[in-house]
Amino acid sequence: MEALRAQFQQSFIEGDRWLAYLKGLKVSLLVTLGALAIGVVLGILVAVVRTLHDQKRGRAPIWLVLVNKICQLYTTIIRGTPMMVQLLIMNFVIFSTSRNRMGIAILALGINSGAYTAEIIRSGIMSIDPGQMEAGRSLGMGYATVMKDVVIPQAIKNILPALGNELITLFKDTSLVTVIGLVDLTKAAQQIQAKTYQAFMPFIGIAVMYLIVVMILTWLLGILERRMRASDRR
Repeated sequence: MEALRAQFQQSFIEGDRWLAYLKGLKVSLLVTLGALAIGVVLGILVAVVRTLHDQKRGRAPIWLVLVNKICQLYTTIIRGTPMMVQLLIMNFVIFSTSRNRMGIAILALGINSGAYTAEIIRSGIMSIDPGQMEAGRSLGMGYATVMKDVVIPQAIKNILPALGNELITLFKDTSLVTVIGLVDLTKAAQQIQAKTYQAFMPFIGIAVMYLIVVMILTWLLGILERRMRASDRR
């Protein structure tokens, strides 16, 4: 017990090292939020393009066929390669001269998340009765307007649990940004471990921090789901 107390003192208290964990957690959360925004935008765009192409049933114009092929290639490559490899390529190949590791991490994770989010949103759009699109078009509304105001809001309700899981996965994946030198929560623990030569307390500590954040996100998503279900019953 005394040894654990001494490790806790070295890993968290001495030199105000707890501040390093908080700064790392802040970086992890910022990367998560930035990547989530990029992922959702990309996901919606790709999902709409692929859904529109599928609805044309062989009558799609050439430009839509080409864009759909690009979207398919994007999702295949991103989903078929490891996140760590994508981060390394983004940092050491594409943006090799940039020092903005935060921006690189957000962009890499956002592009990765977009490929998975696209398939989630696409499945949600396909779950909506096609008659709603036809009804909207018969009222003189454009395809984009019906999709934005009618279809996607309903699809989001159906896929909220899956989107919530993607958010949680995205937050945990931020631990991979250590490979490009960004000082997130995991990197902060590694730096403290290198100074104290104590691995148990820093890594167990960040495991608890990740778990607490995931539990909070799960709780907030549960509240949002219950409110959406309640609004549907009204």
